[in-house]
Amino acid sequence: MTESTAPRRGAARAASRRGTLVGWALLAPALAAYIGFVVVPFGMGIQYSFYDWNGVGVATWVGFENYAKVFTDATLLASIGNAFVLIIYFTIIPVGTGLILASLIRSMRAGAFSTISQAVLFLPQIIPLAAAGIAWSWMYAQTGTINQILGWVGLGGLARPWLADYGTALPAVGLIGSWVLTGLCTVLLLTGIGKIETSLYEAIRLDGAGWWREFFTITLPGLRQEIAVLVTITVIAALSSFDIIYTSTQGGPGRATLVPGISIFRIGFTQSDVGLASAFGIVLMVIVLAVVLPIQRLSRSSR
Repeated sequence: MTESTAPRRGAARAASRRGTLVGWALLAPALAAYIGFVVVPFGMGIQYSFYDWNGVGVATWVGFENYAKVFTDATLLASIGNAFVLIIYFTIIPVGTGLILASLIRSMRAGAFSTISQAVLFLPQIIPLAAAGIAWSWMYAQTGTINQILGWVGLGGLARPWLADYGTALPAVGLIGSWVLTGLCTVLLLTGIGKIETSLYEAIRLDGAGWWREFFTITLPGLRQEIAVLVTITVIAALSSFDIIYTSTQGGPGRATLVPGISIFRIGFTQSDVGLASAFGIVLMVIVLAVVLPIQRLSRSSR
């Protein structure tokens, strides 16, 4: 090492250290907020789950008793089952519909129409979920818009209070989620289609392929990563749903639309059983991870 290069390397190391310190200084507020609002409450939730506590009085250690209640209580198990049913409406329908809409919008090759359709489809995503739940509960009422439309087209015999009927309440709530999430799926998939090489479409058209063959041969494989992201987002939305259901049915009628989010709210704030609510929240987190992590692993392995 020459005398001229040694000071330069020392200055470079000093500059690197200063850059690291500046980076940590900029990161510190965000890290402190994350620890204060995520890590600490999460740790407290785990702690509370091992106690019988009403949130005010003295807490009593009960070990895994709260977790045993989660897996033996029929009402709590039913709410988990309803959450998995909602995956059909929050994930399968929006992603499937989004794939078809995105492919059709792209095939039309109309710039203005594409922009307007994306804006219209994405609009439900920016509406507060509580407001969406209230608006749809009006539409689902006995004298609401949906029953009026059925009467206009001669299907008045099908009219019913959709959210008050045990057989239709959960599908009706699920369709609200489908309406909210379809726009997000369509816009993200359209963005993904824009990244696919146009030469692939041109080549398959030269072979005389139609829309269906083009969709399954080029579009669907090219959107594998976008689909994995959307499935992850929508599955989490289904399993942790709260806003739409609370504002539209509050888990009724009976337990027809009861989901874990509503159950945790009732147990913690109505029944004042903080320990059981915390245990159910931890179980819900584990269920979400157990469903989402394999999806992420499959998406990475397919790259």
